[in-house]
Amino acid sequence: MDISRTVRTAGNRLASVPGIRQVLEALYERRFASEVPETNFYRGVYASFAEAQASAPHTRPVGYDNAEAAELYRERTRRVYISDYPVLFWLARLFESGASSVFDIGGHIGIGYYAYQRYLRYPEGLRWRVLDVPAVNAAGTAFAREHDKAGRLDFTDRPTDADGYDIVFASGSLQYLDYTLADLIGQLKQPPRHLVINLMPIHMSESFFTLQNMGTAFCPYRVMSEREFIDGLKARGYALQDRWENPDRRCKIAFRPEHSLDRYFGFCFSR
Repeated sequence: MDISRTVRTAGNRLASVPGIRQVLEALYERRFASEVPETNFYRGVYASFAEAQASAPHTRPVGYDNAEAAELYRERTRRVYISDYPVLFWLARLFESGASSVFDIGGHIGIGYYAYQRYLRYPEGLRWRVLDVPAVNAAGTAFAREHDKAGRLDFTDRPTDADGYDIVFASGSLQYLDYTLADLIGQLKQPPRHLVINLMPIHMSESFFTLQNMGTAFCPYRVMSEREFIDGLKARGYALQDRWENPDRRCKIAFRPEHSLDRYFGFCFSR
């Protein structure tokens, strides 16, 4: 029996019963703080990254900058998922149109770079730079010594190194940042021509943060309203080329069905 799911379902149904919700929330909080979940847990709705971060239990690290998180996802370098196919479509088109450099936000050890090379014809002289935290970058650099014989992949922890790249790519990563993509682009002297965004948690009307238990750590987790996300990039000069749904990803926030998401989204923008 999935006790966590039972607790969440019961909490949603019995939220109006005096005293019951408080008991269920306390039970869920105990599990949230101690359990290593098979799928991600989410808890709370917060106004800011800092507020979500401050709410994290002290039972494991906060964020990806630790050795355990750096060792995740090795299997993803060898395969693609259903949600990757819109990205493959757009990267292929952009490479064919002359793009030859990718700034990969939150790309971990180069997951996309390794997995996609089986399906895409990378352009001559391709530069693929991953933006991630120091622990992940160190793991990625070590992994690349053996697996990136072409020497096209490198790593940085400076967001403004995106200056001058043709494509900014982010798959399931923008939600972990304490700044928005529009904020980052506003700092660049040479903004990218194209943005390929995948696995983005979008709420139809409200922007907020929640807290994720990802197993190895707790992470503040940004959910943006559709209008804020799209309008913010349009204000930076980008036109929406395409959008798609990722129905295989969900964000179920315990006791907050009005803030939970039954799908994620992907987008392609160009200047």
